Amino acid sequence: MQREPWLERDKAMIDQLKSVGIEQGKPFNPTAETRKLLEQAAQEAHAVLDQGYEALFSPYYPDGQWALPLAHDLTEGLSDNFAKAGVYPIDTRSVFFSMAFSSVKHLGTGQFYLVALDDRTGQPFDGGQTYRLTVPANVPAELYWSATVYDRATHALIRDQKWPSRGSTTPALQVNADGSVELFFGPKPPADKEVNWVPTQAGRGWEVMMRFYGPHKPLFDKTWRLPDIEKTAAE
Repeated sequence: MQREPWLERDKAMIDQLKSVGIEQGKPFNPTAETRKLLEQAAQEAHAVLDQGYEALFSPYYPDGQWALPLAHDLTEGLSDNFAKAGVYPIDTRSVFFSMAFSSVKHLGTGQFYLVALDDRTGQPFDGGQTYRLTVPANVPAELYWSATVYDRATHALIRDQKWPSRGSTTPALQVNADGSVELFFGPKPPADKEVNWVPTQAGRGWEVMMRFYGPHKPLFDKTWRLPDIEKTAAE
């Protein structure tokens, strides 16, 4: 606010921000009453964003749980700096930034992301249960792929865990004879599978993002498919 010049499309926010004491060239010193109102507004905004979170995703595979974490109008807008007249998806943009904390200008060119919130049966991931994801061989990612777990409520990394992800660059990652890789998610690692395990936290939900860097055609034409994550008995 203090450093960046106003863009033409941003000018509609000048008076709105000024009404709560945020003004270019002046310090922000809210009164106790204003601070209370802003805190309440932030809580209400968070609730609204959370309601629109799951609706933002577009299913990627038929009858599957993996989803593209971007609405079409947002993907298009990010790629051309919202050049299309009459289209400026504020709501979907807000929801996306509350989850991803960043933008992707050219999704699919250098990277591609898929997100899952539920297991194969459609149940939300439970941090106290153990799950398995079998990543098929020949992942269509030239550079690397990875699976990263986030806290479902905050969309941030889970606190106080050994590591947040596992992927093709993980040292000593166990690979099956057919080239597939089994990843495990849960509060404790299965026997002899710690290197392929991503820890979760009992009592809290989680979500997972698959990242593909240097993606190739089989990912986009879906001739290579990432299966859903399945709950399994703790080993």
